[in-house]
Amino acid sequence: MQPKQLLIALFICIGFFSCKDEEKEPNLEQLQTYVEPEPLKEFGFILEDYIVKRDTIKKGDSFGEILERNHIGYPRIFNIAEKIKDSFDIGKLKIGKPYTLFCTKDTLQTPEYFIYQPNSIDYVVIKMIDSVVAYKEKKPITIVQKEASGVVMNNLSETMEAQGLPYQLINDMSDIYAWTIDFFRLQKGDRFKIIYNQRFIEDTIYAGIESIDAAYFEHKSEPFYAFNFQVDSTKQISDYFDENTKSLRRTFLKAPVQFSRISSRYNLNRRIKYYGYKLRPHRGTDFAAPIGTPILATANGTVTESTRRGGNGKFVKIKHNGTYSTQYLHMKAQNVKKGDFVKQGDVIGWVGMTGNTGGPHVCYRFWKNGKQVDPFREKLPAAESIPDSLKSNYTEFIKPLKSQLDNIQFEDNKIHLPTEEDVLTSKIQ
Repeated sequence: MQPKQLLIALFICIGFFSCKDEEKEPNLEQLQTYVEPEPLKEFGFILEDYIVKRDTIKKGDSFGEILERNHIGYPRIFNIAEKIKDSFDIGKLKIGKPYTLFCTKDTLQTPEYFIYQPNSIDYVVIKMIDSVVAYKEKKPITIVQKEASGVVMNNLSETMEAQGLPYQLINDMSDIYAWTIDFFRLQKGDRFKIIYNQRFIEDTIYAGIESIDAAYFEHKSEPFYAFNFQVDSTKQISDYFDENTKSLRRTFLKAPVQFSRISSRYNLNRRIKYYGYKLRPHRGTDFAAPIGTPILATANGTVTESTRRGGNGKFVKIKHNGTYSTQYLHMKAQNVKKGDFVKQGDVIGWVGMTGNTGGPHVCYRFWKNGKQVDPFREKLPAAESIPDSLKSNYTEFIKPLKSQLDNIQFEDNKIHLPTEEDVLTSKIQ
């Protein structure tokens, strides 16, 4: 072989072995580190360590019967019940509520832990091995801040429902403005914005509204801001105030029922055709609502009457102070008795048709210094504003919330029908 040919062959061999060496070298970018998956947990227990049995409390079930069905004898059941009686009352298991048994992974499948869930967040753990104990825990809750807005077309409830907003949010919004806005007289074009917090269990399961941080309501072109501010950190007391530190609350609620309508107003000159147009003054305000609708005390006070009498039917009367009293007529049933102290917003009864009435409603009567008056024409006193010592803190606290509110755009609440382009796109997909 010629020297030139030997040289070429040598280069080929070197190249061949170099390629082999390169192929053997690992590509670090392509290597993936194996990560051991986290074991599935629930209620603080690793599920794979137990045989897990789930069920709900059935009619006739008791703590003892559930354990007895799962191979625990009554002497031991009695011993468990005795040891936890100061921590948890096993007689309070409610039908339909879920429970879970964590059992041993053997042929006996003996329960070691009993978990009872009275609601979607709270749960009770009864440990039945070693030292028997019962303790209460909560599932991990995530708070997510949300924003919403809308323009009222018919009423607040329908507007918010049309946007798919939670019903609890509608009630909470109504409560915030119950003292300052008459929701029975909203106008088309009134607008609102809300910054609120939703609860999620373990990041995925919706668990209701946590709170409303701030709100804006524009009624008859007049703006009403509301900011949730804690005025007493020791007692965890918070309330809603406007941008000028004034409380949104008033001494009296605007109405004794939520989301109703006024079917008849206070009118001293009322004449009714049925009675030959004779003068029959109406010294109350009628709120039409379905039978069973809760009737709320419009202010704090003491119940002076809870009885049934003539055309008034079943009614409750409350004395609020030396000046004001209120009365609620035609109830289906009362929820308070004479002498009870009630707070503003407490349910004192339910809408009915007792006495002289042509339909379900509550007749709301209002006394000032012993004389019946129209509460909608009275200038009622406001609740206390923020203490002077907290006003500067409040002003700084609401600055970012007010800015956030002002930047929320109003939803038009219109139903957006699919366009021809939308239909074609969906068919292609």
